[in-house]
Amino acid sequence: MAEAVVSPAIPTPSGSLPTPLPVRAVLPWALFVGLLMLVALYFVGAEQGATSVFSGAGVHEWVHDGRHLLGFPCH
Repeated sequence: MAEAVVSPAIPTPSGSLPTPLPVRAVLPWALFVGLLMLVALYFVGAEQGATSVFSGAGVHEWVHDGRHLLGFPCH
């Protein structure tokens, strides 16, 4: 009977560690995404009535279901 070759359960790292991203490279993208999220939150949560930027109900109708999904009242 031949003996089975047993491999370790945890593989040993054979390469170098990945280099971390510098904060200066990530910060502009994080600020941009954060700004986009704030704009989206405004349009979903507050774009109606006295705080509306655009007249009419067009934006309200586009984000109506998302508004209810996120728990914002609108009626």
